[in-house]
Amino acid sequence: MIDIRWKAVSLLCALSAICLFLWLISSATVALSIFSIGLLIYLAGHIKWLHKLHIWFKNPELKEIPEGSGVWVDVFTALLKYERSNIANQAQLSSALERFNLTANAIPDGLVILSPSNEIEWCTTHAESQLGLDLATDKNLPIVNLVRDSHFIAYLYNETYNEPFKLKSWQNSEIIFEIQLIPFASKQKLLICRDTTQLEKVDAMRRDFIANVSHELRTPLTVVGGFLETLSDMEGAVPEALKNYFAMMQEQTSRMRRIIEDLLTLSTIESSTEEPDNNEIDMGYLLKQIQNDAIGLSQSLYQGNNKKVKHKIHLDADPTLNLSGAQDELHSAFSNLVSNAIRYTPKGGEIFITWSMQDEQPVFSVRDTGIGIEQKHIDRLTERFYRVDRGRSRETGGTGLGLSIVKHILIRHQAKLEISSEIGVGSTFSVVFPKTRIMHKQVTMQA
Repeated sequence: MIDIRWKAVSLLCALSAICLFLWLISSATVALSIFSIGLLIYLAGHIKWLHKLHIWFKNPELKEIPEGSGVWVDVFTALLKYERSNIANQAQLSSALERFNLTANAIPDGLVILSPSNEIEWCTTHAESQLGLDLATDKNLPIVNLVRDSHFIAYLYNETYNEPFKLKSWQNSEIIFEIQLIPFASKQKLLICRDTTQLEKVDAMRRDFIANVSHELRTPLTVVGGFLETLSDMEGAVPEALKNYFAMMQEQTSRMRRIIEDLLTLSTIESSTEEPDNNEIDMGYLLKQIQNDAIGLSQSLYQGNNKKVKHKIHLDADPTLNLSGAQDELHSAFSNLVSNAIRYTPKGGEIFITWSMQDEQPVFSVRDTGIGIEQKHIDRLTERFYRVDRGRSRETGGTGLGLSIVKHILIRHQAKLEISSEIGVGSTFSVVFPKTRIMHKQVTMQA
């Protein structure tokens, strides 16, 4: 640009010098006439090349760029370089895009990019075959218009994507997909669709095996436990020297029966293909029951008349906030969390049960003043048989399956479990439910 401006200024200066010389040897009229004619010719040349540039922009072919004259030689040369660079960049971008498409389509999982309003922006061929899409005709259409599963729509609009969603193919009911939504960029979402049919079959075989073994073990354990209890109650049937051994056998038999019952419960929940009930649950009544059960558990753990050794169990529940779901399942999940808080809180500690709205979502939380949990254990707490302290878990009667049961119940209710803890201070277990499960009730004021 500096060169072009310099050439233009040089040309105007030369014209001015010629006109000044004519003024000196002739007259001002002649000089001004020559200057005007020269300036008009100069401007006409610019208009000519501007017109050619305008025509070229209508059909910008590289080989059709005008050659120009004067300062326009530099203009068209710079434009030629820019256009060549632009074509090279476009070729590189096209090559990169082609490699990306080849790579994305080589992935066995289906990939779909959704706009902030959940419209299809792009998808792979695997996603087209799995979800019945056609990018050529379905681009910019809302995905809910094409994947018409009510549970998928609830999962999409729930905006809680911690856990994947299982979707049965409407083309073949035996095929099961695992849908995972990942938010990215400016409120866009990446939908990953994975065929988990074989994994589900293996998992079903595992669940059936556990259920069958548990059923087979429950009967002999019941018989053994019954005989041990009968012999212990019969006077003189068990020598004094053997009573401690009989008590230990009874304790271990009871523990095995609890583990088997929990295994059967977990297997039933995992293998259930039906959605949980969506009945309105009176949360005030339910949580009062759980509080009473917790008081009974605290008393059974610390026998005696000394009230100081028992836990203080507080309940703070919003009386206008109810929930839709399966009452028996949620009763089991909430009771598990409360009983864990009691078992891992020393004598005289406090348990706080809360049910309220937090950040426009219904939240059930249990906070204790117990021993706390190290951060490294928190992510694994919901695994089967995972224990932070195996010895203490056995002492308090834990099976290591409670939180795993809680996790699967919450998944069935589109809820998530949040855990925070500090060693020596206590732990808080919070269950966050989606807005879609909120049910408000009217509270009548008594005079």
